[in-house]
Amino acid sequence: MRRSKKSSAEQQTRGNFTPPSRTAAPPAAEAPPAGDAAGGSSSRMSPRNWRVATRLNAILLIPVLVALVMGGFQVNGSVKAWRDAQDAEKTALIVRAAAEYGHALLNERDLTAQPLLTGRRTAPAVGDARKATDDAKKKFDAAVAGAPDNQGLKNRLNRIRQAEPKLPALRGTAYTAGVESKNPVATEEGYRDVQHFLMEVSNELSLGSGNITSYGRTVYAVELAKAAESLQRSIGLHLLIRPNGEDAIFEGQVKAFCSYNYLETIALGEYVSGGTQQDVDRLSDVMKGKAEEGGRKLAEAQAAAKAQGKPLPTPPARNGSVFDGMAAEICKGQKQSTLAAKGIVPLTWQAAATAKFDGYTEIENELVTKAVTDAAQISADSRNDALINGAIVVVAVLAAFVLAGAVARQMSRSMKRLRTAAFGIAEQRLPMLVDQLSRTEPGRVDTRVQPIPITSHDEIGEVARAFDQVHREAVRLAAEQAMLRGNVNAIFTNLSRRNQSLIEGQLTLITDLENNEADPDQLESLFRLDHLATRMRRNGENLLVLAGEEPGRRWNQPVPLVDVLRAASSEVESYERIELTGVPESEIHGQAVTDLVHLLAELLENATTFSSPQTKVRVNATRLPDGRVMVEIHDKGIGLTPEDFADINHKLANPPTVDAAVSQRMGLFVVGRLADRHGIRVQLRPSGEQAGTTSLVMLPDAITHGGGGENQPQGDFTVSSIMAEQQTPEQPSFEAAPLRTAAELGFDDSRYEAGHGRPGERTPLDPVNRSLLREERRAALEGRAAPSGERPLFRDEVQEPQQTSYEQ
Repeated sequence: MRRSKKSSAEQQTRGNFTPPSRTAAPPAAEAPPAGDAAGGSSSRMSPRNWRVATRLNAILLIPVLVALVMGGFQVNGSVKAWRDAQDAEKTALIVRAAAEYGHALLNERDLTAQPLLTGRRTAPAVGDARKATDDAKKKFDAAVAGAPDNQGLKNRLNRIRQAEPKLPALRGTAYTAGVESKNPVATEEGYRDVQHFLMEVSNELSLGSGNITSYGRTVYAVELAKAAESLQRSIGLHLLIRPNGEDAIFEGQVKAFCSYNYLETIALGEYVSGGTQQDVDRLSDVMKGKAEEGGRKLAEAQAAAKAQGKPLPTPPARNGSVFDGMAAEICKGQKQSTLAAKGIVPLTWQAAATAKFDGYTEIENELVTKAVTDAAQISADSRNDALINGAIVVVAVLAAFVLAGAVARQMSRSMKRLRTAAFGIAEQRLPMLVDQLSRTEPGRVDTRVQPIPITSHDEIGEVARAFDQVHREAVRLAAEQAMLRGNVNAIFTNLSRRNQSLIEGQLTLITDLENNEADPDQLESLFRLDHLATRMRRNGENLLVLAGEEPGRRWNQPVPLVDVLRAASSEVESYERIELTGVPESEIHGQAVTDLVHLLAELLENATTFSSPQTKVRVNATRLPDGRVMVEIHDKGIGLTPEDFADINHKLANPPTVDAAVSQRMGLFVVGRLADRHGIRVQLRPSGEQAGTTSLVMLPDAITHGGGGENQPQGDFTVSSIMAEQQTPEQPSFEAAPLRTAAELGFDDSRYEAGHGRPGERTPLDPVNRSLLREERRAALEGRAAPSGERPLFRDEVQEPQQTSYEQ
């Protein structure tokens, strides 16, 4: 860790631990990719930076969205048709309830005419008819409760609600003589005002199995014909039972009768034009059957009358219809007696009119029932269509996404497998292989490349094969580099071994001269020469550390820590500036002694070189509660920046590989390697009280409890024993300081991984012997007062025990 003797102004780095200057030119920035240079976006949201699965989903997203939109329209149409069909079904049910309600009103008016006209207002027939009407109204109200939101239907229902309150008053004045003065047919048309609004609801029918657009008109036409025929039935009974005595009122009644007869004809024409031929034929057949039924009832009535002695003439017929024949006669305005002479009496008229009324009712019921049935069927079909279309759309979209997901997942898995394998090779396998090649001979390392487990023949498989080829080339180049590095290390080792042999010979010669020299001045010169040779040997050992070799010297005895510290200081040029204080009673494992001396010597030389010659370098040691020992080296030099401290501590904890930069900061590399060899932790931090640097050396518990050989005999001569005997009152004693933790002493244990710091079974050196010999000889010369024949034996004159292996 020696540096040139340049002035501080000329030195741009501090010792071997200083990183490159921050003012140096930074490395050239990497050239941007061609895509970026061409204007490509580097944003993660850019499509060119999407992952494969995202791109595949994006590609399939457009057709899937189109299909989803089209399917949505189809499903929406089906749902709308379903809702329309449901509304039509509800409307048909309301039309049926309205038809029943209107039918009950017509029957109430027609069937109560004879009792009311004859003054029997409490007759059972009147109560029954009105009760039937009230029941039909309740059913109609229940059907209207679920009416669809249709403005036309709402308007018609509102008119019905407005007309219904007139019914109670109408019942109170029905067929009374007083109401006829204002309107000859006030009762008949009063019921019509309520029933007509019920009949108009049929126009809201919008679905049917025939001509859909005219189905409601057809139902309305038959209901209109039925209402007109019912008016003829009630007005005819009125004329036949109690015709008005005033000619004007009578004529008004006849005129109304004829008008409704004509209205029936108009309604039938509307029915024929709006309905199908099947509807027309069905009406014709029903009316023909009802006419025959009326003829049979008429014959039965004639027979009954004849049996009673009151022969009943046969009423006139027209086009085979007795009703039409009697209606034509009534329209002539003939008197009651004239009509009776022709067989037109209330009995015959009621029978013929009711038969035709029932025919209209049958057609009406068939049409309304058909409308309800067809609407329900259409609603069910629409519901099924909506469900089927929705299911088809959902299944199609899910199938598209499943297919896209399967393809994307397959490609994504292949890409992830390729990516994982590539990162595994780049971050683990290849660095581990390079590390093995750097530590072991290339021939002993398995350099076979395991292919990436992708067997497809697509582009991903081709990329995998290409990456395998790149991997093989990288391994080949790493092996070649390892071989070249091994050759360079061999050169370093050879040169260092040769220098070590020469230096060892030089040290042996110097030792002989020291043993035979009695002049203190001359002996001091020899000591300095010994220092210089020792430092030369340490530099040679640095080359062995660079080459990854271990020196052949080993120390086979546990050595006190104070001796290790003095041995390290003796290898520094300015050893007289080093001051030891507060070293606890501790012995260092013999196998770690030489490397620890080397490590401490590098730190001490760095501290003395980059601090003022007039200052002292203080060295003390502290035993921690966990059994470890921390050595602190304090100097008052120029100090370092926080960035430099962080960089140096990182390199000390993680020794870099050997390269050109290592030769420029050899001390940093050597300290890191030696510390890693024995699990020693080294950190640098600023001195707390003033400028300077403090080096913290944490010795693990495994090497601070001695070991490495047999215990020394009781009478062994050591520097530590000499210092204990010669301790003066002014000199501080080496008593153990109060136990403090590493954190309290400023050492950061958090930067090291758990389990790190265990010394490996490696073979260190033993330079401590030179220091011990020199110290012993100095002590011997200072104690010349002893008899010449009883000088103490030097350590090299004592028979050394046989070396032992490094046992922890």
